[in-house]
Amino acid sequence: MVTSKVLLADDDPNVREIIRLYFEQQQIDLLEADNGKTALELATSHELDLIILDVMMPGLDGFDVCREIRKNSDVPIIMLTAKDEEIDRILGLELGADDYMSKPFSPRELVARMKAIFRRMQVKETKPETDDGVKVLGFDELTIDISRREVIANGEKLSFRPKEFDLLVCLAKSPGHVFSREQLLEQIWGYDFFGDVRTIDVHIKKIRKHLSGLKTDFIRTMWGVGYKFEVESD
Repeated sequence: MVTSKVLLADDDPNVREIIRLYFEQQQIDLLEADNGKTALELATSHELDLIILDVMMPGLDGFDVCREIRKNSDVPIIMLTAKDEEIDRILGLELGADDYMSKPFSPRELVARMKAIFRRMQVKETKPETDDGVKVLGFDELTIDISRREVIANGEKLSFRPKEFDLLVCLAKSPGHVFSREQLLEQIWGYDFFGDVRTIDVHIKKIRKHLSGLKTDFIRTMWGVGYKFEVESD
């Protein structure tokens, strides 16, 4: 792995020491924080390639830190949970985390997940915005400007996180086509994503919330299959 600067926020010194020793072997430049406040200060004062956030920290917890970071940055975030709690994973994904791991975990797996995230980012940077030359998608009261990465609903610009926008574009470019969750995961997150298909459900829920003020329900659930973008015909 090319030398990367990573922030680790965890109040457990043993966890930080284990990760620090392993990262040194991998030539990863590590910044450390033992509480949420310090983590947020480091995140805003350094150019980081990735952030690892423990959910349970004194003061600001990992969710609070993730929420604040996502107001101004799209830096990849991996959340650490003390146990395999589905509610923690879903909340982390809703706040904009890219991945999650349950303690105890292997430092080797952590690095593998980091590498997977970096690979997906590199592919996205080199891949053109669209393969078909389409720059703007218009659907009555909804406009999706792909080149500007903007969503306009009834003249108002909506705030979409990167993965939410990419998922909406993927569906909207093929109205009526039913995508399985696995297909959407592969297209948006990449084949080496370590999460599960419920990630798609979480992001669809967020997209629907953004579009809740529109007369048309563009995102339709195909039970037992996946989702499709549906445009009402006259």
